[in-house]
Order: sequence, then C-alpha cells, then structure tokens
Amino acid sequence: MEIFGRPLSAMLSQLLLGLVNGSFYAILSLGLAVIFGLLNVINFAHGALFMLGAVLAWMGLEYLGVNYWVMLFAAPLIVALLGIVIERLFLKRIYKLDHLYGLLLTLGLTLVIEGVLRSFYGVSGLPYSAPEALSGATDLGFMVLPNYRAWVVLASLVVCVGTWYVIERTKLGAYLRAGTENPRLVEAFGVNVPLMVTLTYGFGVALAAFAGVLAAPVIQISPLMGQNLIIVVFAVVVIGGMGSILGSILTGLGLGIIEGFTKVFYPEASSTVVFVIMAIVLLFRPAGLFGKEK
Repeated sequence: MEIFGRPLSAMLSQLLLGLVNGSFYAILSLGLAVIFGLLNVINFAHGALFMLGAVLAWMGLEYLGVNYWVMLFAAPLIVALLGIVIERLFLKRIYKLDHLYGLLLTLGLTLVIEGVLRSFYGVSGLPYSAPEALSGATDLGFMVLPNYRAWVVLASLVVCVGTWYVIERTKLGAYLRAGTENPRLVEAFGVNVPLMVTLTYGFGVALAAFAGVLAAPVIQISPLMGQNLIIVVFAVVVIGGMGSILGSILTGLGLGIIEGFTKVFYPEASSTVVFVIMAIVLLFRPAGLFGKEK
C-alpha cells in the first residue's frame, strides 16, 4: 500500500523513528522550559549537561563497572548536584539582569565542560551498549523495532508527564510558579524561595542528564554530542512557547514525527524543517504555540 507515492511501511517506520528523536527533544526542551519558566534563565549549558550525563554513564561502566540501570539514576543526581553548585556560585548573581547575561554565562560554562572532556577523551566516539534486558528487537510487521528505542519513548513519556503533573497539578508546583511571580508573598508563607529556585535548576539539568543516559546507547558518545542537538531543542522550546511545560512536551514529540516524515518525502530538508516551522510560527505567533502573549 502506498500513500503519496511512498510505501506505507516506510512511513510507519519513520513515524516510530521520529517518535524516538521526538522523545529526546521533548525531555530536553522540558528541562529548558522548567529552568526558563521558573528561573527566567536561558540555559545554554543544557546541551553540555546532556552530554555529561552520557559520559558519566560511560565512565561508570568503564571505570567502576556500574551498569546502565544504576547510572540512569546516578548520573542525573550527579549532574543535579553540579547544577546546584552552578546556580549558587554563578546564576543567582544574574537573575535581575538581562537574559543575555544568563545566555553568555551558560555558553561559557558549556565551553569549559566540553573543553575539559575533550582534553581527556578527544572527539572520537565512546561506545556504550544497551543493557542486556533491552537488547534485541520486536518485529512489528512493517518494521523491526529495537527494544531499546521503544524503552526510550516509554521512559521519556513517563518522565515528561510526571514533571508536567507535578508542576501544573500539585501544591509544590503552585509554590514554584508563585515563587517566580511574587517571591516575597511566597516567603511570607514560610517557603524558602532561594532553596526552591536552586533545587529547580538542579532538577532541570537532571532532566538533561537523564536524556543523556537514555541517548548513550543510541547516539555516539562524545564531548560534542550536545552541540547540534541543543540548537534543535532551543527551536523546539521557541515553537512551543518559552517556559511552557506542556508546549515543550507536545512540540518536541510532534516535531520529531514531522522530521521523520520529512525524511520519507524530502530527505534533504529533514535537518532544516524544524527551523522552517520555527520561522513560520514566530511570524504569526511570536510567543509560540502554547506561550502566553504579553
């Protein structure tokens, strides 16, 4: 069976592969949205911390014999602690300044993190195999789907939906949102707003590291692996709406699927279709699809 002159099996295959890429876009853009929406900081270091999560997973296995499942939780925790240090030492000093200062600061941190790891491991890829429990593939009839890629989609959806629920539907999320709009009022209720802000940044970068561990068996690990991906993720955040949690999740998944379909009909445009969509969205809705117009 064909649709628009293309085999249906090829389209379904690209749909699933696009969903895998969209899962990475969703979870990374979610972390960016959490940090920008609640801290008002454009965190350009997100790609480097995504890469750091993958490298930590490799280091855990290579040097300590720690398996994938342990590092899936340990790497985000380590990166979260690093994020807390970064927030306390640097970011807290620029919250009242223009967004450009946060962008330049986190860009500088990115260059430092990437430079340190490049000096140790160079730019060649570091191999990391999927865990044995997720090895193999499932025959879906129209394609053979690697079990690990199915796990990536499932894990990403669980984390994204869980994060959205906590921020949008719980008392903790209400405190977080209120703390960014009126910190003095929230402090009057006995909430330690500076600590809440610090932990929020730690959680946001932990999401990036979690995505990095998920990506380790899929994307070749190298100190530069976050550079190209983070540019696409920033485009996803802009399209969804800066600071919009739901917008980041839905836009990330949707653009991954669109990118997959583009590879079927016009492969040459698959690397630029996200940016074309971003330009069109900004023309008609500068705040993004789910952003709030000021």
